[in-house]
Amino acid sequence: MVYSTKTPVGIAIVGTGFGQKVHIPGFQEHPRTQIVAVYHRDLEKARAIAQAHNIPYACRTLEEIVLLSDVQAVSISTPPFLHYEMAKTVLEAGKHLLLEKPTALSVSEAQHLQGLAVQKSAIATMNFEFRFVPAWQRLAELISEGYVGRKRLIKIDWLMSSRADASRSWNWYAQRDQGGGALGAIGSHAFDYIAWLFGSVDRLCARLHISIPERPDSNSGQLKLVDADDTCLITLELADGTPCQICLSAATYQGRGHWVEVYGDRGTLTLGSDNQKDYVHGFKLSGSQRGEPLAELEIPKRLAFSQVYADGRIAPFIRVVNQFVLSLDRRESLPPSLQEGIYSQLLMDLAHESNETGTWVNVPKR
Repeated sequence: MVYSTKTPVGIAIVGTGFGQKVHIPGFQEHPRTQIVAVYHRDLEKARAIAQAHNIPYACRTLEEIVLLSDVQAVSISTPPFLHYEMAKTVLEAGKHLLLEKPTALSVSEAQHLQGLAVQKSAIATMNFEFRFVPAWQRLAELISEGYVGRKRLIKIDWLMSSRADASRSWNWYAQRDQGGGALGAIGSHAFDYIAWLFGSVDRLCARLHISIPERPDSNSGQLKLVDADDTCLITLELADGTPCQICLSAATYQGRGHWVEVYGDRGTLTLGSDNQKDYVHGFKLSGSQRGEPLAELEIPKRLAFSQVYADGRIAPFIRVVNQFVLSLDRRESLPPSLQEGIYSQLLMDLAHESNETGTWVNVPKR
């Protein structure tokens, strides 16, 4: 990967959970970005994080962050219910934005953010990192080259154990109105890569389930009701007529992991990983044509990461950062942008509508 030698971009980090694990090391590794500020509502914690990572400014409000002249862009990796107001503050200040998924709590919020970005000539990039994982990029190439021929069926299983333990504490993830649930956590990714790999969706039918209806409060220990899904069964019909079956769960002990299977009249492609600890490491791509047995396919060196990390999410995130910087250089939001975030959010909203009405729902054309 070749990096430009233009002036570094000053970055502020907002969100210090995933932000410390992935965003801070990713931005610090990229030669064109420099972290200059960090936000935490507890100023002492903000100062401790800043000191630990050699970051000049520690702030307890987002308003302080966007007033800093050294800050050209803000990276937001807070829980979903905070995305809209925070992103709006960033964009209204004319700062550029890198935003974690899911985009917001509704497609109307996502569309408003897009309108602000256009109005303020701000670049906005979504962290849909599967687009930047080598095995996934090779899958995209093979599909585009017609390896499977005319598609007959797409099957996606994403079965994880992260929420399988019923004693895990009740928090925002357990609350639908705060953007919790498997649909937002992993379905947002699935909807994005379906659009990237296979095109638009014509209609969908979804059933969202809560298999663990109560969780203990971390402070009192009392059980609280869970109203956010942990398992999703979704059927899509793509614009080209291909059926797509999706099974998502965060509550499956020893789930099979993350798999995408593409069946066509010429061949089959499967991409999958059974890694329960790291949702990026471990993907293998296999293919078959003319009814031959599936065989693992080599990933070309030109697609390989220049460096891998113990946390598999960092390497693709660095590529997202590179796309963000390239967008800044070109003064246009390259995919995955808020436009892609809007589409993922739209499909999430329609999945909720389908679940509530018990019907198929048509997807507006893009």
